[in-house]
Amino acid sequence: MLSEVLLVSAPGKVILHGEHAVVHGKVALAVALNLRTFLRLQPHSSGKVDLSLPNIGIKRSWDVARLQLLDTSFLEQGDVTAPTPEQVEKLKEVAGLPDDCAVTKRLAVLTFLYLYLSIFRKQRWTKEDLELINKWAFQGERVIHGNPSGVDNAVSTWGGALRYQQGKIASLKREIRKGKSRKAAPVDPRLLIPSLLYLLSKQEPIAPCVPDAAALGVGLERPPALQILLTNTRVPRSTKALVAGVRNRLLKFPEIVAPLLTSIDAISLECERVLGEMGEAPALEQYHVLEELIDMNQHHLNALGVGHASLDQLCQVTRAHGLHSKLTGAGGGGCGITLLKPGLEQPEVEATKQALTSCGFDCWETSVGAPGVSVHSATSLESRVRQALDGL
Repeated sequence: MLSEVLLVSAPGKVILHGEHAVVHGKVALAVALNLRTFLRLQPHSSGKVDLSLPNIGIKRSWDVARLQLLDTSFLEQGDVTAPTPEQVEKLKEVAGLPDDCAVTKRLAVLTFLYLYLSIFRKQRWTKEDLELINKWAFQGERVIHGNPSGVDNAVSTWGGALRYQQGKIASLKREIRKGKSRKAAPVDPRLLIPSLLYLLSKQEPIAPCVPDAAALGVGLERPPALQILLTNTRVPRSTKALVAGVRNRLLKFPEIVAPLLTSIDAISLECERVLGEMGEAPALEQYHVLEELIDMNQHHLNALGVGHASLDQLCQVTRAHGLHSKLTGAGGGGCGITLLKPGLEQPEVEATKQALTSCGFDCWETSVGAPGVSVHSATSLESRVRQALDGL
């Protein structure tokens, strides 16, 4: 069992190119976002399991003795698979959540309990690698989505960048085979916690895929660490409705929309090529190509009908500062990314961020191509992260 404090973090994820086109068999490029979720696992002698997720207002506690007395045979499965509807109902009983509990909170708690009861009840630990973290993370996401793509857990586990097309996940240069389901081995508790880190903010699933460590080799090849602004327009949207809207437009205007999707695919492939050539010393001209690709893709996405006035405003504000932006994800509001070229003076970056926040948006300066799941010592964390964790 864990005998000391464990600090773990995992990156977020954004789509560089390929939104919506990926639903129709085209390539999408996903990258790890260095806005990280941190989690602290700390043993204590209270006899309770405590779960605190302050960002979504969750603070729950269960008696370990009561959990140990539960009949958990409903979790007995030979492979690492998703819980059945009957198992989910059992988990709801264990969780003790009120009927009016928000969906996000309910899913987070059920995911935690599923992983806790499935792994910690085994009472014996062996060291496993990132493959097992990824597989358990994938199962946690299936509690939320039912049929996830496998992209989010792969990016958060290994970091870097990957491409996704028709159920196949690959690094920028080599293909990752679709992993076969394997028996869930008992694991060191240090391998459980990373699986919980990325589950609270997901996009619409496409098709299941769980790449394994053997196929990955040493992990996803890392692209250059591009500096970006991530901006949340704070406009809610339905991914399902937006995906359906593109499909309907394709059926109505096939000779117009199909070439748009093919062109978005070409943009993704060209971006992949440029990123592969940038290496450790990217040239300014390569950034100019990335900016052109961003502009073209944004126009294509508007033509597909997934733009929004707030995203147009975001692009206009950043363009006034000489920067290039596009939506990321489903569109219709939501988030956008802005590429920051090397040599851009910090006062100009701050002015752009201020202009975006003045529009009522949330804005963060960060990077993509970040490391995957990582273990930290307390002294290595930034003071703001330590303060947030100490306040739990």
